[in-house]
Amino acid sequence: MSEETNVQETAAADTAGQDTMENVVTLKKGDTVKGTVVKIEDNQAFVSLGYKYDGVIPLRELSSVNLENAADAVQVGQEVEAKIVSINDEKESLVLSKRQVDSPRAWDELQAKFEKGEAFEVTITDVVKGGLVADVGVRGFIPASMVERHFVEDFSSYKGRSLKVKVKELDRENNKVILSAKDVLDAEYETQKQQIMGSLQPGQVLEGTVQRLTPFGAFVDIGGIDGLVHVSEMAWQHVAHPADVVSEGQSVKVKVLKVDPSLGKISLSIKAAQPGPWDNASGQFNPGDIVTGVVKRLVSFGAFVEIAPGVEGLVHISQIAHRHIATPHEVLKEGQEVQAKVLDFNPGEKRVSLSIKETEEAPARPERAPRERKEESNIPAPESMSFNLGEKFGDKLSKFK
Repeated sequence: MSEETNVQETAAADTAGQDTMENVVTLKKGDTVKGTVVKIEDNQAFVSLGYKYDGVIPLRELSSVNLENAADAVQVGQEVEAKIVSINDEKESLVLSKRQVDSPRAWDELQAKFEKGEAFEVTITDVVKGGLVADVGVRGFIPASMVERHFVEDFSSYKGRSLKVKVKELDRENNKVILSAKDVLDAEYETQKQQIMGSLQPGQVLEGTVQRLTPFGAFVDIGGIDGLVHVSEMAWQHVAHPADVVSEGQSVKVKVLKVDPSLGKISLSIKAAQPGPWDNASGQFNPGDIVTGVVKRLVSFGAFVEIAPGVEGLVHISQIAHRHIATPHEVLKEGQEVQAKVLDFNPGEKRVSLSIKETEEAPARPERAPRERKEESNIPAPESMSFNLGEKFGDKLSKFK
């Protein structure tokens, strides 16, 4: 081998040595470094930094929220930024913290989102008492009342799900971040509501789903927005509570009664979307029919008797009994079942005339006892009582001549 070749090899070796020295990274505690996740164990992640040995991020330093596994925070091949917590070359120990880098940056980003009212997506990492937890660089808490627009009894299925949220409250000093998914849903709902309300017209009949019940009515979803069916519009007959007629989740047909975009209110009716009782009763009753009904109301002039659901007829006071009565209360009481005869039936005018007394036999009149003959007396017969005026009054008559 020539001398020139040896010189070249020596020079190349020196150059390689210099490059190797230049590639050695100098690290110290507190530095912020970037690296790639090369391995994941249950409670830690290994990161290649181009240093003599890999750094380790313990589970507690991966996130501001409690994790069960390091894979919940990072994946192999992912680039991460971390802060050096400790370094010991003798023991080849390099401990990193991703959390200490993420947290300060997260506070700044959250403050900006809070000021803008910006919505963003988070992943639910844990379900705790009172709500949900999300990792937003710091620990974000979503109270149970701010998760959905409706009440949720069991949140167990929410872990791992993505939710769109807004920052509700920030307190950096106390490390407190309150998030709300409900605010996002409410805003989306109002936008959708205005669009749908603009297309609704009174008289429309729609399919809906009962969302929730209240003592005064039922809220029905008619395509992304809710309308109220008041308890008086639940059915043609009297309804004490909406639960007596419908249940949550039930599909119903409703008619639009009124739309008020300024107040954001939609009035609906279930009964108006169905044939009315008088429609159903048409052809069911005819004059002369004997029907069974229930006394619903007593008034001074008679009694209203229900002969079919929602169909009431009037029994006039003169048609209640064969005998004379001063008030219907003398003979009837509310809730009493009676038989009545249909005198007139007019479904178009929603009018039925009934008679109770015509279903009953009239009581026979008592026979009168024959009048006793007057006993003969000494009273003279009419002819024997005749007399002459002159004989009676004599000269007194002459005064008038």
